[in-house]
Amino acid sequence: MYLTKEEQEMCDGEYGETIRKSMDILVALGDIYGASKLVDITSAQVSGVSYKTIGEAGLEYLQDLAQDGSGKATINASLNPPGTDLDNWKELGFPEYFAIKQNEIVDAYANLGIAKTCTCTPYLVGNVPRFRDHVSWSESSAVAYVNSVIGARSNREGGPAALAAAIVGKTPLYGFHLDQNRKANLVVDVTTELSGADFGALGYIIGKFVGGGIPYFKLQNTPNNNNLKTLGAALASSGSVALYHVEDVTPEFNNNHVEEIEDIMFITDKEITETRESLTTTDKEIDLVCLGCPHASLEEIKEVASVVKGKTIKNKLWICTSVSVKATADRMGYTQIIEAAGGNIVCDTCMVVAPIEEMGFEVIGVNSAKAANYVPSMCGLDVVYGDVENLIQFE
Repeated sequence: MYLTKEEQEMCDGEYGETIRKSMDILVALGDIYGASKLVDITSAQVSGVSYKTIGEAGLEYLQDLAQDGSGKATINASLNPPGTDLDNWKELGFPEYFAIKQNEIVDAYANLGIAKTCTCTPYLVGNVPRFRDHVSWSESSAVAYVNSVIGARSNREGGPAALAAAIVGKTPLYGFHLDQNRKANLVVDVTTELSGADFGALGYIIGKFVGGGIPYFKLQNTPNNNNLKTLGAALASSGSVALYHVEDVTPEFNNNHVEEIEDIMFITDKEITETRESLTTTDKEIDLVCLGCPHASLEEIKEVASVVKGKTIKNKLWICTSVSVKATADRMGYTQIIEAAGGNIVCDTCMVVAPIEEMGFEVIGVNSAKAANYVPSMCGLDVVYGDVENLIQFE
């Protein structure tokens, strides 16, 4: 892989140990995947945040990396959700030992210049690349969104690689950074109109089928950005989809010669219904309804507020989002409506990597196919999958 004089000096340690270690990671990736060179990036999004997933070893790595103070993020770089609400963990019942360690991890990232925005939807809170920008993002649902809906260019990076790219401001030029690797290889013709949790079911079906491929969707009705967020998250969790196209919707759909794609898959109402049912693992009562996987937008919080307004919720309700979106929900009065009904807007947190199995919950209600896919395996809990209005029970 070709390196400029400055890049070689970074590799040689002339800019400090943090930058040298970061370059080691990026050069190794470039060599493995046959990259011709490094390319400048405008944005990074770093995963590997929860104490549940990275533990003491991950915390020590981050603290060691920042120790010499020679390297901090040089571009707009944000952080994935941790496993707790960083400020209100005690009120919400998160284990103290976990919350303390979780805050130490986030602080370690901050010492490396990564913004403590703590969200899997950075495109909702200011980390918004432009069309065709090269970026280095690592949260799978965010990668699907930034590639597909925004049209920026990122591989599905691991947390250490995205962190290294944030510090150096560059990433290897291969994979989805190249035009020829962004073409669809499967046409998905959906013969029924979709709404709500249907988009997650569709993504779950196609992700399992296509793996790391690139699907091209023909839909009966036009999805909004929340629907696309849900679709991409499911595609990325049941498969490893990092890019998809939707006819007449996403910015690069015209770059695909659909008539030349031989693989076509038809999805009917029957497949959507059967998949929705299969994502539910129990018929027991829901202990906790957990929404916001990926993190809820303001519009989604508004929708929940309209459902619960003036009522009393029987089961617990968490809506996971960023501190920025919650601040706007506070001003709009949505938070007060939800809290008056007995629910909570939970900041920072990802339900999948939170220690919810230690908090007395057994059955989680979700409207996210990603959460329905991961919660049973990562938390050992049952899930009920459905639309918001069907999950929340009232007294």
